[in-house]
Amino acid sequence: MHRLRFDAVIIQAVIAGALSFAHLHDIANAAGQHGWKGWAYPVSVDLLLVAAWRRMRTLRANGQPARAAWTWFAISLTASLGANVATAGLLDLRHVPAVLRILVAGWPALAFLGGTLLAHTHTTTPAPATEPAPAPVEEGAEPVTVERAPDPAPQLPPPTPTPAPAATTAAASVPVALVDHARKVADAHHARTGNRIDTETLRARLGITPALADAIATQLT
Repeated sequence: MHRLRFDAVIIQAVIAGALSFAHLHDIANAAGQHGWKGWAYPVSVDLLLVAAWRRMRTLRANGQPARAAWTWFAISLTASLGANVATAGLLDLRHVPAVLRILVAGWPALAFLGGTLLAHTHTTTPAPATEPAPAPVEEGAEPVTVERAPDPAPQLPPPTPTPAPAATTAAASVPVALVDHARKVADAHHARTGNRIDTETLRARLGITPALADAIATQLT
């Protein structure tokens, strides 16, 4: 039953994506963008939508504000929904208004700006909390001395089981879907360059923390 539900979701996503793709192509074609340019518009809109969604999830996972990613996600979603609604008979595709022609013509520059900003938004891990500095002693006040109790005699700790290596523990906490996606990225890198992907390149491609990249690289070996 779970397998059937998963397949139905994939089929539904493919159908919805194909319909949205066709609507965007019809709008671009009606606005004067013929040939390969008419097919490039829906690709640009859908890619910006996916890129903004992935960046938004990465920023939220690292505890960083994702307002910029939300903005570009809303812009691309508006372009996609607008094309779907416009082709539902509310717009005469043979005589489109000049405003729509201007919006379609200006989309490439807007999409390039959004993709560039999303690609160069770096994620940072939160800094560890530091202990507060001791309060300064007021002038003229006597320093307070705290007597320290003598250290107890050292005792041998009871035998404890050897903990598992940190890499194994970290690797066990990595989601399987993320490891599968990382393996596809590594295979594509190897097919393109002939070399195995290094940890830093893998971290940059996935937009994850160095510790998580090391754990994934351990599972890929």
